[in-house]
Amino acid sequence: MKIAVEKDQDKPLLTDGHHTVEITRIDEGTSEYKGIPFFTCRFENEEGYVSQRFYQSPAGMPAIVNLFKTAGIDVKEGAELDTKQLLHKTLDIEVGERSYNDPETGNERTLKQATNFLLS
Repeated sequence: MKIAVEKDQDKPLLTDGHHTVEITRIDEGTSEYKGIPFFTCRFENEEGYVSQRFYQSPAGMPAIVNLFKTAGIDVKEGAELDTKQLLHKTLDIEVGERSYNDPETGNERTLKQATNFLLS
């Protein structure tokens, strides 16, 4: 089997801590277990990347609003936000690990995540 490595796929995950990053990619999807819409941002710099999902749910909206505000995008009640507006925005993030129980297996899983979005 031949596997093609596309641009920037050879980058490592960002180390834990503070990073100034650019949002280089946005993908959309639906959660595997509850069918909740989400978008994923790829936060990237010369050192590596981290991808973060943002769920369009009541619990996820504060993080989405904070991300848009941090990216310098005005957020008003009743407005529709377009994730394409986030592309190529530069911001500061904190990278760390988060553990949770996999709903399918019950096993604990750990993933890298971005938090504390700050305008750079």
